[in-house]
Amino acid sequence: MKLVERVLRVPLLAKLAGANILIVLAALVGVAIERRVSFSSNVVPILGIALAASLVVNLVLVYVALRPLSDLERTATHLAAGDMEARVPDSILADRDMARVGTMLNDLLDRLTEDRARERRLAAQVISAQDEERARVARELHDSTAQILTAVMLQLGAAAHESTSPALDARIVTLRELASEALEEVRSLSHTMHPRVLDDLGLAPALEWLARQTQAQEPLDVQVVAAEFDPPIPAPPAAALYRVAQEALRNAARHAQASHVDVSLRRDGRSAVLEIVDDGRGFDVERAEARRPGMGLFSMRERVGLVNGRLTVSSAPGRGTQIVAIVPLTN
Repeated sequence: MKLVERVLRVPLLAKLAGANILIVLAALVGVAIERRVSFSSNVVPILGIALAASLVVNLVLVYVALRPLSDLERTATHLAAGDMEARVPDSILADRDMARVGTMLNDLLDRLTEDRARERRLAAQVISAQDEERARVARELHDSTAQILTAVMLQLGAAAHESTSPALDARIVTLRELASEALEEVRSLSHTMHPRVLDDLGLAPALEWLARQTQAQEPLDVQVVAAEFDPPIPAPPAAALYRVAQEALRNAARHAQASHVDVSLRRDGRSAVLEIVDDGRGFDVERAEARRPGMGLFSMRERVGLVNGRLTVSSAPGRGTQIVAIVPLTN
């Protein structure tokens, strides 16, 4: 068996040269035997047989030697489909050169996988730090700036009661209206940056709050069906799913020109599944991802990917859009 493996590991050129040498030697021996036995000078049949045998042997050797290329092709196909765990299998049919190509490709893929894992860890740390900073700024806006504006409105109200000048009263009313608008803007910005309801009550109430806010700001009917999770969805996947829903509703209102959106959150085994379906005008997903990165599809995929989930987008012109995000609840 070891001898067979050693022979199979010989490069293709050496295999072909050796096989042809053996065939020529066999033909010469046959000719010598025929002359000695029958004293015939007709060697054409023997040479024809030798040539045919040479052709068959060469074809078999080429087929066997090139068979490992199918393993390379299969591996490349799996990689193109997104399976980064695909590797070139060992083959006893591969010669030294072919085996070296497979080994080098596997080493390259291993290094790429390590680099990708390192990049994902760094990206997860960056997003986590970004979310923490957004949460801190949101708390400052809600607990500090909003409180200051509320105090300003109270002081303006007191000043209005004490004022005896109609002109001053009109200015105070205008100031109170401006302060009230600023207060609403601050509160809206605070919740947009980081909804406290997500931390306090969980993802399902946060999605319902997001639907109400979207309907208040856009001509869009949003229906939410969200199951409660016990225990609650951990913070990282919950934040990722919330951002997907936020981006999907924004796209439905601004790009898809939808009038109705269904948002559902459910458990599927050990995973949480978020599905957003709109009745908008739809789009070509491949072209959108290639030519319009501003739509946020890439960022949604990356956020879901960082929590080991997957996101699929199904759409076509005139058929609306379906976005499904699936994230595991356990590592």
